[in-house]
Parts: sequence; C-alpha cells; structure tokens
Amino acid sequence: MIDEASTIARLRAAGCVFAEDEARLLRGQADTPERLEEWVERRTAGEPLETILGWAEFAGLRMQIEANVFVPRRRTEFLVTVAERQLRPHAVVLDLCCGCGAVGAALATRVRGLQLHAVDLDPRAIKCARDNLPPSAHLYVGDLYQGLPAGLRQRVDVIVANAPYVPTAEIAYMPTEARDHEPRLALDGGIDGVELHRRIAEDANDWLRPGGWLMIETSGIQVAATTNAVIAGGLAVHCETDDELEATVVVGTRAS
Repeated sequence: MIDEASTIARLRAAGCVFAEDEARLLRGQADTPERLEEWVERRTAGEPLETILGWAEFAGLRMQIEANVFVPRRRTEFLVTVAERQLRPHAVVLDLCCGCGAVGAALATRVRGLQLHAVDLDPRAIKCARDNLPPSAHLYVGDLYQGLPAGLRQRVDVIVANAPYVPTAEIAYMPTEARDHEPRLALDGGIDGVELHRRIAEDANDWLRPGGWLMIETSGIQVAATTNAVIAGGLAVHCETDDELEATVVVGTRAS
C-alpha cells in the first residue's frame, strides 16, 4: 500500500489544499492497495474526493453521492440554519434544485415531522436524494415548480433553493473538480448567474402560504440582483450573511 507520506505528497502536488485530511480518508476507506492507488490517481486527476468516497459530509451528516452529481458545499449549511429558525414541527418545506437532498436531509433531522417536498431536474441527483432523505419525503424530477402536485399550492411554509448561480462565462474558470465533474445544469445560472433566482421568485407566491418564506442562497457579488428578483416577485426582502462560511441568503416573505 502507498505509504502515508507519499499519498500526502501526491495530493499536495496536485493542488489538494487539505492533502493530509484527504489522505486519511482515502487510506481509511480503501479496502486494498490497488483501490487506494486507483483513488489517488482519480483524485490527483481532479475528480472530487466526495464522488471517489461515495459520500459528502454536510451539516454533520453523510450524504450519498454519485459521479456527475453536484457536491453540496459547506456554505450551504447556512441556508439550513436560516430555514430552521422559521420552521415549526410538521412544517411544509419545498426544496428546489435539491441535488442530492442535503438541505432537506439536514432540516429533517432538526424539525420534527417535517413535510418535505424536493425537486431537481437531474434524475441522477434525485436518485441520490432518495437515499439521503427520509422515506416520508416526496421527490419529483422536474424544472423548478413543474410537476409539483396542485394540492401543494398556497401550503408551503418555506421554500429553500440552492439554485445554480455561477454566471455562464465564469464556469470555465471554476476548479476542475466542479467544472469537469459536476453537471453544468447544477452550475450554470445564466448570463448574470441570477436567471433561476428570477424564475423561482416569480412563482413563489403561488406556492407559499400567507406569511411563508422564500430563501435563496446567493453570492455576495450577486446579492443585489437576487434581492431585486425576489422583490419583483412581490415579496418583502431581507438578507442574512455568515462571514465565516462566506454565505449569503436572500429571504423573501409573502404578505400575511
């Protein structure tokens, strides 16, 4: 088996910032020397650590991840924190662009009896979400609100959305592990990165209960554009930030 020092050196040379931690995880999970060598080669070639291991850590949970599925970022844990503040037992949550289901899974562990609905356009992501979310969760393959049951209209307490917000032209400059190993539809937010935010906000009032909340993760650079999109959707708006996580969430509230 590759010795630990050699594993760390190869990962560090490939640009892995947390080479020691990654080496520990790879060596701890590889069941044979051949498997470890394969994994180190894949990682040094730029494949995300999470898809190699088959899981990603998020909010203290292990999310099952497959190749070509968006890997949840730590900053998105702040979206969970913001949503949790407004939720009560048995609340109804709609998770748009749910990916592997990380946000919904974290909320389900924190809010008793959560009624969770999750949707994503990518069937591969929904497959992972089925493994990560509680059996009671309702999952849909669709484009934002399309395909949701009509009975959900006007009943949702909180809509959470970690929709793509990378401007199209900037995808080429992303790290290879995202650019080459995650689906473009999970990254591309349109010309200014806020295209999906506008679509989400435009129809949010149709699904939120009176007094319900829309919560969209965005970037510090795009917060003004996301805020304007939510205002245009007819919601009262404020923003919340977490400097440590470099996270920004725009919160829209439907009138009571």
